Amino acid sequence: MKKNPFINPREWKEYIRDLRQAYNKMVEEEGQMYKLIIIDDEKKILDGIAELFPWKNIGFEVVGKYTRAREALKYLENNRVDVVMTDVCMPDIDGLELTKELKQYQELRIVIFSSYSDYKYMREALKLEVADYLLKPISYGKLLECFEKIKEFLDKKYCQDQESEITYYEKIIKKVDSYLEQNFQEGSLVSAAELVGISPNYLSKIYKEKKGVGFSEYLNKIRMEKAGEMLMDPSYKSYEIAYYVGYDNPKNFTRAFKAYFHVTPRDYRNGIRGEEN
Repeated sequence: MKKNPFINPREWKEYIRDLRQAYNKMVEEEGQMYKLIIIDDEKKILDGIAELFPWKNIGFEVVGKYTRAREALKYLENNRVDVVMTDVCMPDIDGLELTKELKQYQELRIVIFSSYSDYKYMREALKLEVADYLLKPISYGKLLECFEKIKEFLDKKYCQDQESEITYYEKIIKKVDSYLEQNFQEGSLVSAAELVGISPNYLSKIYKEKKGVGFSEYLNKIRMEKAGEMLMDPSYKSYEIAYYVGYDNPKNFTRAFKAYFHVTPRDYRNGIRGEEN
């Protein structure tokens, strides 16, 4: 069996044991997978960290490994990453300088590892609010503990983000529904999108996804049900109802009404009912 170059030899049995436990846990419960990139100019150590540690089993996916910090920065410009794990001593940018540059990504968690146990490096890292500072050779137990804490942090944030997203979309749907109920005669997707501050195409997409019915379909439902109510009042003529609910052409209204209720407006007024959509 090939030994892991970044784990202390005496911890090998512990590594195998925890690997099995983590795998069993993964099988039982599939969780959120977070994206990780690793940076180290020593390729052997870089490959060992990236390929031999059971990242996926504890909820992380290694999406990139780099021997140059600049390459990692370029990747981050166009890709979402949750955690960066970097060595302090790098040929182009040292890990502490890199961490300063990474501060532009406010949601990013940063882990520094190094052969230096000098307090000044640790103190500087703490000032930069990194998630952890690990010493080489990296202890498997320390690494596991570090990323379990990071995952716990990210899980909480993920849940909060999901709740915020749900609340955000609920507010949009509620506002659009209110708009349609008050403006069903001339309501439009463009006007509704302007009201909530998003594009018509995006509103159409999320409305269908979150409400389970399309924008036009829901607008038509409001119009038809309002028309059905008005038909019960004999003082309204059919063409007047058509204009009231937003149809310029009474024939188009009759076709839409029949498609929805499966009876004509006249039959509906006379008490004949079909099957509603």
